[in-house]
Amino acid sequence: LMSSMGKGDEVLTSGGLVGKITKIAEDNDYISIELNANNEVVIKKDFITAVLPKGTLKSL
Repeated sequence: LMSSMGKGDEVLTSGGLVGKITKIAEDNDYISIELNANNEVVIKKDFITAVLPKGTLKSL
């Protein structure tokens, strides 16, 4: 799953958050996810449970 993720992908976390990847740190196990225009979180890559189809965020 980790190798198939890229910037701009829409993902689901194990905590139930849905967002778009904005940054993937190559030197450690963290990624940044934009939840909306005002909120971005940094989480461990291990907490990504699914890469969602493009357009999922707009359909919610």
